[in-house]
Amino acid sequence: MQPEKLYHIYNHANGAENLFREVENYRYFLRQWEKHIQPIADSLAYCLMPNHFHFLIKVKDQSELEATFGKFETFQKLEYHLSKQFANFFSSYTQSYNKKYQRRGGLFAANFRKKEINSSAYISRVIAYIHTNPVLHGFTKNLEEWPFCSYNAYLSNKVTLLNVEYVLDWFGGKEEFIKFHQSYLEQANYLEDSQKLEL
Repeated sequence: MQPEKLYHIYNHANGAENLFREVENYRYFLRQWEKHIQPIADSLAYCLMPNHFHFLIKVKDQSELEATFGKFETFQKLEYHLSKQFANFFSSYTQSYNKKYQRRGGLFAANFRKKEINSSAYISRVIAYIHTNPVLHGFTKNLEEWPFCSYNAYLSNKVTLLNVEYVLDWFGGKEEFIKFHQSYLEQANYLEDSQKLEL
């Protein structure tokens, strides 16, 4: 990972297990994300589903990272630190989950996936892809009904850790944000994107 780059981050549970069994699991996952990942990256979109999750993040610039963590002597040390934050995040959630449900071993698939989004034309589609996952996987019929997704955060005025201004500006405002998602659901873009982005 590199500063100021956008990445689609995703992972799923081992085998047929679920990452989330109850509402508190989702909430704890997001609290741990805030603790470990928010210091290194802005979250632009996310969706949590029973057995997998998606995030779109923008890694902070090097000066912001160094203001928080101190100077990195080499680029390799900076990259290592970013990876370590994710390792700590997955470990903290797994340890808590294992203790709560009296299980052992890894909860997540061995290596989380990260795909750099290096085409500006593709950013809107990645965000829509993430937000429409619950509908397209059959968990809900309406985007607004899935509570473990960032879509609703962009429709309300509540305080959120998401970089709302960045995303809404990208789409050209809230109305265009909504229209793009509706259009995305109505078209076949999901099938094409799922081949590139799905687990």
